[in-house]
Amino acid sequence: MYQIKNRIYLGFDKTQKSGICNYLRALVKQNLGKTCSEIMDKFLDDEKYYLEQKASRFPFLENIIDDRAFLNDTESYIKECIKYYEYKEKQRPIIEANKEFEKRKRKFLQEVKMSKEKPTKKQLYYYNRLCKKYSIERKDTENLSKLDLRDEIERILNEHSNDYKIID
Repeated sequence: MYQIKNRIYLGFDKTQKSGICNYLRALVKQNLGKTCSEIMDKFLDDEKYYLEQKASRFPFLENIIDDRAFLNDTESYIKECIKYYEYKEKQRPIIEANKEFEKRKRKFLQEVKMSKEKPTKKQLYYYNRLCKKYSIERKDTENLSKLDLRDEIERILNEHSNDYKIID
């Protein structure tokens, strides 16, 4: 996709080329189910309409919108955008799997880190309050890690979660 940008719209300056390429890419993304010719027709119809209304975001197209070189460049770019989005769609499952793997990896590394740290004062306070509230015998927290205490707090909350349920 990036290589084609160097071969098209050679008569445009950098801003014009960037503007039209971004617009075409967004147009292709919005109309993924359509063919290249349908997207091209939509683009040309819209631009001709806005040029007639003197409200086009691309006023520099007024003299070249029907030029064969412009139409060929536009068609090439639209085809390349369609290929790009189709490829991206095919890659989606792999990308999602990688994201899920990275998420699990971060969680595992966080737990490893927590297993080596001492519990915070807030954690200790919360654990003590829970034990007092539910009349549970406290464990010795000297040798517990952050992870152990978190799991213990979670266990207590799960055990006594029935106390909070509303029964109809």
